[in-house]
Amino acid sequence: MSSGITLSAATRQNLLSLQDTSNLTATTQNRLATGLKVSSALDSPVNFFTAQNLSNRSTDLGGLLDGISNGVQAIQAANQGITSIQKLIDSAKSTANQALSTQITTTGTAANDFAAPTAAASVTFFVNGTSKTASIATTDTIDTAIATLNTQAGSTMFSKDTTGKKIVLNASAAVEFASTAGQTALGFTAGAGADTANKYGTGNTVADTSANLTISGVDTRKKLAEQYNSLLTQITQLAKDSSFNGTNLISNGDPSNKLHIAFNEKDTSNLDVQGQDLTADGLDLDSITGNSGASVDGKGNFLLDASIKGTLTSLSSASDTLRAASSTFGSNLSVVQNRQSFSKNLINVLDTGAANLTNADLNLEAANSQALSTRQSLGISALSLANQAQQSILQLLR
Repeated sequence: MSSGITLSAATRQNLLSLQDTSNLTATTQNRLATGLKVSSALDSPVNFFTAQNLSNRSTDLGGLLDGISNGVQAIQAANQGITSIQKLIDSAKSTANQALSTQITTTGTAANDFAAPTAAASVTFFVNGTSKTASIATTDTIDTAIATLNTQAGSTMFSKDTTGKKIVLNASAAVEFASTAGQTALGFTAGAGADTANKYGTGNTVADTSANLTISGVDTRKKLAEQYNSLLTQITQLAKDSSFNGTNLISNGDPSNKLHIAFNEKDTSNLDVQGQDLTADGLDLDSITGNSGASVDGKGNFLLDASIKGTLTSLSSASDTLRAASSTFGSNLSVVQNRQSFSKNLINVLDTGAANLTNADLNLEAANSQALSTRQSLGISALSLANQAQQSILQLLR
């Protein structure tokens, strides 16, 4: 015959109630400790896995935010480079305009009286690098010779002095003679030293300037040309330095040079920012090279006003290119910043949605804890009351 403890129905009911209260208390304390009402799939499979998917997407978008942020900085670095290059372009324009305003003149009076040559002579001279040749006959007077020289020069730059015997040169240009023979044929003293080889194009040499002539403005323009070339070097260097984290959008216009920014985790939403070549070469800005290059004409160093004006036109075109590039990058930057803000807000929405599915209401759980504590005390009292009948029998036995 089995033996056991016999409990009344009321006692058993009170015990079950206390066990339920204990289980609820444990659940409430766990929620208060973790802050979660759904901490595993056992609590609520639908809520748990839905919240997990939302959290995973939030994490993926958070990872993309780093790439988007880098993209913003790379575009801003390019835009900063464009702004600085434009300042250098403005400086180059100022330099070119200064060269254009620098007047080139050649002035002087022959040391000797003009005398017709004993044999017909050809006098070759260069006006701003352009070759001119005047034929002086044995019968020419000073007036005839001057008329011939001015006809070949294309302007009235030769005249005679007050004595009427010496040739005067007064030109708004750089005038240099191909040989000392040409200088002496007009009464000027011969230039000292050897000829300067190929000063004006292939095969065109000039003699050193006669002591009777003064050429001004050429050296000033040459120095300004050197200054201009230095600015072009700075433009190229600045463009190459406008990089962020290894990405440079203004030093290489190759199609492969582009910034790819992904906006979603599957990369089905993205933006490609194409790089541009905004170096001096990319802006079609050529150095003032003088005698170098495929066409050696010796007219570099800002010698010709027409060349300077052509340079100014190139600089204006470069400014237009910079403005167009700045507009393009600015538009792309606006798009990327908008998507950056959108992604941040979407991450907040996803995190809030996941929290709504799994987070516990701590105020509610705290109230529940208090109620369960009261219920547990009441249950213990009820259990005590249920056992009073047996305690009365114990008193009779005593």
